[in-house]
Amino acid sequence: MRVVFMGTPSFAVPSLRALAKEHDVELVVTRPDAVRGRGRRLQPSPVKAAAQELGLSVLETRRIGNEEIEHISGVQPQIICVAAYGAILPDELLEIPTLGTVNVHASLLPRGRGAAPIQRAVLEGDEFAGVSIMRIVHDLDAGPYCSQASLAIENKPCVQVMDELANLGASELIDALEQIEQGTAVWTEQDAALATYAAKVEKHEMLLDPKDPAMVNLRRVKASLDAAPARAMVAGRGLRVLDARVYAKDVDKGAVYVRKGEVVLGCGEGALELLRIKPDGKREMDASSWASGLRGVNITWERA
Repeated sequence: MRVVFMGTPSFAVPSLRALAKEHDVELVVTRPDAVRGRGRRLQPSPVKAAAQELGLSVLETRRIGNEEIEHISGVQPQIICVAAYGAILPDELLEIPTLGTVNVHASLLPRGRGAAPIQRAVLEGDEFAGVSIMRIVHDLDAGPYCSQASLAIENKPCVQVMDELANLGASELIDALEQIEQGTAVWTEQDAALATYAAKVEKHEMLLDPKDPAMVNLRRVKASLDAAPARAMVAGRGLRVLDARVYAKDVDKGAVYVRKGEVVLGCGEGALELLRIKPDGKREMDASSWASGLRGVNITWERA
């Protein structure tokens, strides 16, 4: 099939690569180069980088206006495939392809409509995460789906869940396109009464809190991303918590237990052992290495 692909982050790259193997990707639409990474340099989106590697034509744009619609229409796509493009798509765009516009959405719809379904699933302690291949309609993530697949979150960090779902979504997309092309796809309408919304996770939601149970704080660590990291203030020092686990013994709420390489934060219920951290202004390190510099008694911690 003649395909236009729209996507921006790493999550979308497996879908693009899978499409390029099985179909004719006539155009890749992505967001413009942006300042990314620790070096704060202008860099292409992961999708643009992959498209250039594959020798595909790329259109960079922040919004889909009349000029972009004319460009996309000019390649006469049979279908438009979207995966985390990052902007609202106008109704005029949806009318261009003869077989419609489909989206690789990273949730088990109707649960998890919106911008951050994977991070929300980890943060809220969901047992499973998933992907849905859905038709894009005017309302946000409200279209029918023809395919869904899930995987267990278990104790995985958000980044790992994202990677696994990206590959799962690519596989589901290819299978769905075969059915759509053959006219055998079965579309399931969403029950709007069961819909939940996964809004963008804000930084303040990711602050570890001594008043909360250890498991709640651990979910913040597992859900942590660069845009919204899990943070705490320990012994008056700000740090990002990169890895942690629930500790077997209780520690007084708000207290810090440091002994034999263990750094444990007392929580409202249970305790959280820090495993890997990044102190403000310093490199990433094991918590035990950082703890060797802590001195004194009655060390406490609080929200950053």
